[in-house]
Amino acid sequence: MSSPIASPHITSSTFRVGALCGLLSGLLIALPSLVEAFTGETTATSVPLGLSPAFALPLLTALQLRQRPATGRFAEVAHIVNLIGLGLFGAAAFASNLVLFYFDDDVIDEVLTGPTIPALIGCAAVFAVGCALFGSAMIRARVFPSIPAWGYAVVLPLFAFITGLSDSLLTIGLHILVGIILMWLSAALWRMARDARQAAAPARVSV
Repeated sequence: MSSPIASPHITSSTFRVGALCGLLSGLLIALPSLVEAFTGETTATSVPLGLSPAFALPLLTALQLRQRPATGRFAEVAHIVNLIGLGLFGAAAFASNLVLFYFDDDVIDEVLTGPTIPALIGCAAVFAVGCALFGSAMIRARVFPSIPAWGYAVVLPLFAFITGLSDSLLTIGLHILVGIILMWLSAALWRMARDARQAAAPARVSV
């Protein structure tokens, strides 16, 4: 039989790792976008933007683990759809920021033919649906603050399609807003991890 004091410690560690990864993901989205408002897109800003979705994956899993006691099957399905969508969208963002960014416009026009555009739109669609569903699950669970939960459900689906447009104040503002939402949720998760660790501390010294 497993130890009753091991689970809280492991869960707290998972929350902290997820929160740190989410904070990093938010920073890698918000800070480069803020710089691009003054400099335009550069190699220094494209690299972190291309890598940021990868660090959101541990955050997503930690959020679901934290709210699972207050949710049901809907949240589990939403989590899976969001994970798949985030993986697809992250791959598209990686290709856009770390591959296509270095191609000439003529080469890009030649590459983005056939099924490529429909595939990219499909990735964005799955990501948008997953974010809307998982955001709705967070709103219903009422475990995390309502403002970033609503932001996750509304802003991230919009961001999935707007991000493919040419750089503008709208796209830059959405990038920054998405970064803030991720950092807000990460901060809430970190506080919960700290509280869980403190609550488990007396159990470690008990006989």
